[in-house]
Amino acid sequence: MSPAGISVFGVEGLMEIRHGDPLARLIVDAIHHYGGELRDGDVLVVTQKIISKAEGRVVEIDRDDPDAKRRLAESEAVRVLRRRGDLVITETRHGFICANSGVDLSNVAEGYAVLLPLDPDRSARGLRDAIAHLVKVDIGVIISDTFGRAWRRGVTDVAIGISGIAAVVDLRSTRDHLGRELVATEVCVADEICSAADLVMGKANRVPVAVVRGVNREWFRESSVRAEIVRPPGEDLFR
Repeated sequence: MSPAGISVFGVEGLMEIRHGDPLARLIVDAIHHYGGELRDGDVLVVTQKIISKAEGRVVEIDRDDPDAKRRLAESEAVRVLRRRGDLVITETRHGFICANSGVDLSNVAEGYAVLLPLDPDRSARGLRDAIAHLVKVDIGVIISDTFGRAWRRGVTDVAIGISGIAAVVDLRSTRDHLGRELVATEVCVADEICSAADLVMGKANRVPVAVVRGVNREWFRESSVRAEIVRPPGEDLFR
């Protein structure tokens, strides 16, 4: 099931994104400016930050108020799971368990905070459709965000919205190289693609978009982060 190899390209030259900007056009133009092109079977990974900015999910915040971010995070949450100092672990309306409801003060003007998109799967579908209209290619689109993980230090990029490519590949009932049947293996390929893309995007390089090429074509289908990746509460042993 694994592709023989993939290539990952960062998309440079994107301007500061503002509410209402034609994001699909800006991305396509940036790719073409450096002599690149989108091809059928590519996966476009786009950071949540520019999606949220384009959709107007930016709010003012008093950075001199030490409780302002906490209050904002709580207002974006459906449930608060844990607190430790300034850190709040919440469940968002999307079903994500994350720090501070995904509220982010980085890479945004002083006095403002960026919130998660209201519906990241819908955002991914809209961006994919707009790009297909512009350049007539069949690609996958993943919206990524940086999450920490329970029991492990460090952060990594994961998928919060997806269109046109599988979120999870189910390998149950297939066999390993020794012929044993796999009974529990489901691979979150969307998160793996996001992590690969982040290697060329970074956190401070002003490269908010990457193209991942060479992904297994069997993975291309309609999917949803909320339906496939977010674990239902009844299956969650730790909440």
